[in-house]
Amino acid sequence: MISRRDVLKTAIVGAAVNRDGASSAPVLGLLAPVDSSVPPEASILYPTGVRFRAASVGLARMTPDGYDEVLDRIAPTAAELARQGALAITLMGTSLSFYKGAAFNRELTQHVARASGCPAVTMSTAVIEGLRSVGGKRLAVATAYDEEVNRRLQIFLHEEGFEVLRIRGLGVQRVEDIHKVTRDGLFEFSVNAFESTKNADTLLVSCGGLHTLELLEPLERRCKVPVVSSLPHALRAGVRLLGLSGRAEGYGMLLSQ
Repeated sequence: MISRRDVLKTAIVGAAVNRDGASSAPVLGLLAPVDSSVPPEASILYPTGVRFRAASVGLARMTPDGYDEVLDRIAPTAAELARQGALAITLMGTSLSFYKGAAFNRELTQHVARASGCPAVTMSTAVIEGLRSVGGKRLAVATAYDEEVNRRLQIFLHEEGFEVLRIRGLGVQRVEDIHKVTRDGLFEFSVNAFESTKNADTLLVSCGGLHTLELLEPLERRCKVPVVSSLPHALRAGVRLLGLSGRAEGYGMLLSQ
């Protein structure tokens, strides 16, 4: 019997040669909640060996009602990414996949995989895998979210076996307000979330709209613990679905593994 892994390997090999015999990299589809452009972090981390395509479901508000409104758009968007050549799909937007709990996150992953015919991973799963890879158990958490979404994140993390010692959010609800978060402001906010607890062994920065790639190493130097963050580590999880290592030196402990 041919396994799904064998099918994926065959597809990736097939993608490596186009009709002219020239080399081309396999495509990772990014199913984004808001922005249909490929985030710059993708090409910074993985300038060769993989291509990226993105499509958006048009999320307007980072609230449970806002997430509910776009659920029906996820399957057709995943299918469209597959038609455009994606061989694996990452569902971006951490809160879009954790807001109804761990079981829902698993069901959503299967939903994307069925709709696209591709292996899939959510940003929430990428975060969980990242936390486990660095040995995280007791977490300090900094997020973009309001209190209700933070409450749901804490439940999700508990369901996945983590202890949340402290969680702080920026209170963002309108997606356009995420652009007001500055790099320096996010650094200090994340440090304060960590330093407000004494025994955290890992810092989690949650929200795919927060650009944290350049903050990973500075935060780890300051806090002296591993840092896991939504966007860069979701990209790592996605390229690993394509059979790549996901390693990228210079951007923190997890990406160096």
